[in-house]
Amino acid sequence: MEYGDYRNFEAVVEKAKLACFNSGHRVEDHFVDVTEMISIGKGGRRAVKSVFMSRYACYLAVQNADPRKEIVAQGQTYFAVQTRRQEIEDELRLDQEIEEDRRLLLRNELRRHNTQLADAARGAGVVKPIDYAIFQNHGYMGLYGGLGAKDIHHYKGLKKSQKILDHMGSTELAANLFRATQTEEKLRREEVRGKTAANKMHRDVGAKIRKTIEELGGTMPEDLPTAESIKKLETKRRKKIKSEKK
Repeated sequence: MEYGDYRNFEAVVEKAKLACFNSGHRVEDHFVDVTEMISIGKGGRRAVKSVFMSRYACYLAVQNADPRKEIVAQGQTYFAVQTRRQEIEDELRLDQEIEEDRRLLLRNELRRHNTQLADAARGAGVVKPIDYAIFQNHGYMGLYGGLGAKDIHHYKGLKKSQKILDHMGSTELAANLFRATQTEEKLRREEVRGKTAANKMHRDVGAKIRKTIEELGGTMPEDLPTAESIKKLETKRRKKIKSEKK
């Protein structure tokens, strides 16, 4: 680190030790004072003070050294850049965790409200499974600009075994949750009767939500990115909870 006299560098080490202590770390875990024997010529040896330092201690030494020395300035710049890089990675990781939490919450809400929507649809006369599939398809067509479930599946490049709702991001899930809740309430409130009327209402609600998204300048649901399977997130979350309990 370009110190010509070890005594001057000792002051740097002492500052690093102080920083270590004030940060709540045990100084002796990172700085070990030793006495080393060095050759002084003609076979003679002399005892000198030295110190073994951990990686963390070395970082602290660089941060507390003389920045007028080029190698110290380079080291301090390196740590500043690395710190910012880590901050960015942490921010991205936090954003990802927030998005995952939103997806899990919205997906569970959508499961619950789809059950309530099915109950409201039965009250309107949509009883058979095939009739309910057609009813749901009308909701998708309204929200997705005419695309039915199979069309959305193909448009987003999903495999046959993959479910549309399991690969939606939080924004798309929220739009579909709004479609489900508003259709359910409207079916009950207006006491709709008949499959045809129920299908039309579901499509109209979806279309109005789509129109609102358009007016707000949002991305149409079919153009939102396909997300990782919600099943993987649920498995990861269960493992995390299990690990935390242990």
